[in-house]
Amino acid sequence: MDEYKGKSLSWRVAGGVIELALDCPPANEIGLHMLDDLECFTSTLTALESKASALILYSKQKAGFSAGADLRELYTEAQKMEMSFAVHGVREFLERIHTVLNRLDSSPLTTIAAVHGVCFGGGFELALTCDLIIADKMARFCFPELRLGLIPGFGGIPRLKRDIGNAVVRDLLLTGRSINATKALSVGLASQVTAEGEALRVARATAAQVTKFDRTTAAAAKRFIKPIPSSELRNEIDIFCELFTKPAVMEGLRKFVENTGAHPYLP
Repeated sequence: MDEYKGKSLSWRVAGGVIELALDCPPANEIGLHMLDDLECFTSTLTALESKASALILYSKQKAGFSAGADLRELYTEAQKMEMSFAVHGVREFLERIHTVLNRLDSSPLTTIAAVHGVCFGGGFELALTCDLIIADKMARFCFPELRLGLIPGFGGIPRLKRDIGNAVVRDLLLTGRSINATKALSVGLASQVTAEGEALRVARATAAQVTKFDRTTAAAAKRFIKPIPSSELRNEIDIFCELFTKPAVMEGLRKFVENTGAHPYLP
């Protein structure tokens, strides 16, 4: 299938490049619907990889790449059940999303995230599966999970540790502050910064460059320089589920859900 449109995303293949577009208003929150669509995409990825050399992830939503996990859905579902059952559901969701993101991370294609606006929490973790992040100058990156009494749960810290220095990882994790595209470029998180509204165009130009090279060689180079931090990823799920039982988490989620601001996900 060279084109597909789901509830929260779509994809197409053209000119040796797969384009995966996130499109779930208001800000591409990653909940059950998007997880279903991402699983659908990765289930067809092996077939698509035979037709392409590169994959671009981008957002059609004005707010940005993704504001992260769907916290309203998480809180609403958790409130319906005893904590032991809620934790079981959280673990199941995390294992599913880790399977999807590990598949994207390990794809032999050269993968590019074209990022604009908010790239927070789980959305940031999705972008980190990509080989290259090309950031609009207005993009912002953040791990706000400590405000909820949690750590990032979609594999963000092991992947960020793999890619950049620990000082930056600790700052993002422990302060919850966001960084802009210029800072992301200076610390090696982003590979390019573009003018406002130009990230997707530059990502497409970069992908076109990638298609000029032998894809077998490119895949071998990627395997060499980008190992999957498997044991740390499994440990992350355990820590997240342990923290999820703490009263501070439900209180943090309640405050988020009751926030009537236009953008409650902003720090």
